[in-house]
Amino acid sequence: MKRIAVFWILLMSLTMTCQTKNSQDKETLVPEFNKILDSLKVKGSILIYSFTDKTYYSNDFSWAKTGIIPASTFKIPNSIIALETGVIKNESDVFKWNGEKRWNKKWEQDLTFKDAFQVSCVPCYQEIARKIGVERMKNYLNKLNYKEMVFDNTTIDVFWLDGKSKISQTQQIQFLKKFYFSELPISKRTESIVKSIMLIEKTDEYTLSGKTGLSAKNDLYNGWFVGYFEVKNKVYFFATNLEPMKKEAANEDFYSARINATKQAFKNLNFLK
Repeated sequence: MKRIAVFWILLMSLTMTCQTKNSQDKETLVPEFNKILDSLKVKGSILIYSFTDKTYYSNDFSWAKTGIIPASTFKIPNSIIALETGVIKNESDVFKWNGEKRWNKKWEQDLTFKDAFQVSCVPCYQEIARKIGVERMKNYLNKLNYKEMVFDNTTIDVFWLDGKSKISQTQQIQFLKKFYFSELPISKRTESIVKSIMLIEKTDEYTLSGKTGLSAKNDLYNGWFVGYFEVKNKVYFFATNLEPMKKEAANEDFYSARINATKQAFKNLNFLK
């Protein structure tokens, strides 16, 4: 009897191990993505995850697993926390412009919460972070499993733009998957509002939702584009991280390259027409 029991335990253990291995996500290298980046005069990594195929696609998995400062992609968790804490009531809450000159002309006006997200108003989200405060920010980031953010009272309103905070492309997608599939410990109302403000484009073929980000350190610019495409009954997640080919100031071509490279990569994989 003991031998039979041991046999069944070993068999069950082997079965569970096989299931775990089979359920692991696959990685597929796509060198063609490099041609897309070359044509746009940028370097970096495009990372796409097909939920249906349980497969990651990228031209550079090493880059995709390297932690980089999140820049304005942090507005996604920042928005979630703002709503969960009551710092922001809804997408119609208004940020009053104080009349000061700002880096982006689009920020020089009163903005709703939704508008502030979509024009990536840094001063608006700095105000949000200060109101949330260090302790609540840390507690919620821990709940959301959005780790490796480094800040204190002196950096609460800049830590996602400058400093030691970091997140990889893979981590960005893991967070977005949990958010999209309602696996984060947040209210349905918060989830619905954040999904609505993340909407970028809706066509007959697809719906695109996401957020861009831009940071600079020692005159080296780094650009993000993270989010998801909904194509009919399928969803694809992405996290693109780019830098200019040369050490030069970011310009309109670089800003647009983040989105253009992502769309071209989706077309290369035949996920978009």
